[in-house]
Amino acid sequence: MDVHGEDDLAKLATSFNLMADSLQRQIVQLEELSRVQRQFVSDVSHELRTPLTTVRMAADLLHENRGVFEPAVARSAELLQTQLDRFEALLADLLEISRHDAGAVALDAEPVDLRAIVERVVVSTEPLAQRRGSSVRISAPPSAVTAEVDSRRIERILRNLLVNAVEHGEGNAIEVTVGVDADAVAVTVRDHGVGLQPGEAAMAFNRFWRADPARARTTGGTGLGLSIALEDARLHGGWLQAWGAPGNGAVFRLTLPRRAGQHLHGSPLPLQPDDAGRTPPSTTDQPAHRAQDDATALTVVVPDGGPNA
Repeated sequence: MDVHGEDDLAKLATSFNLMADSLQRQIVQLEELSRVQRQFVSDVSHELRTPLTTVRMAADLLHENRGVFEPAVARSAELLQTQLDRFEALLADLLEISRHDAGAVALDAEPVDLRAIVERVVVSTEPLAQRRGSSVRISAPPSAVTAEVDSRRIERILRNLLVNAVEHGEGNAIEVTVGVDADAVAVTVRDHGVGLQPGEAAMAFNRFWRADPARARTTGGTGLGLSIALEDARLHGGWLQAWGAPGNGAVFRLTLPRRAGQHLHGSPLPLQPDDAGRTPPSTTDQPAHRAQDDATALTVVVPDGGPNA
């Protein structure tokens, strides 16, 4: 603000300018700290790869020969193998986050039927769902749901969403719905578990954030899955959003443009489910399957309301 004279308004303008300068300095410091942090994560992740490879070779040798060891030593070899698997998964996620932070990620998009990706993810996650007592139900249109996407990245997003749904679904059924309209495709993953507290839907995508810090991590997650999924969605020009309510489960919705580079204006599927607050559907021992629903029942045209509709 321009300062003229020495009256009260001039003093106010001076104070305002001092405050603005202070805020600007703090913003610059925070940006620099953020840059240093990203660089540190990237450097450490790359430096850990070499020693981890050596440790993995030794651990594999011990694990292959655990049959000749005493029981306590054999068990130690198994524990070493398991923890190395988790360490490698965390390192891979850190490297992927570093690539996103550095803007060094390329999109390899091609026309893909999203239903095929969903089915692959459900089949690969089915053993975990069975162990947790959950069934997975797919609802999708009978015709192709085609979009120009990077299948590897979309598969990774959906696997993260489905594994999270199984882990937090309290053994209830998981519902995966595929929708499409003229401009966009969408997939929602619904669980009927513990749900999310108010304000937690946005925090779910923060790095290393957990809704319940005391909750045991039974599936070996790294805490970076949803953060990477969000970056992958943004890379496609898409949205990744969450809805949840305590005791009513949670919904994660992935919305993608049908053509690469196109801007989104709405989603074919609602974020908040119609059955919010109802009794969760019963879980059966049947394997995951495709529901024989009409396409019109799955296509919901969202009115002008943007990504939060």
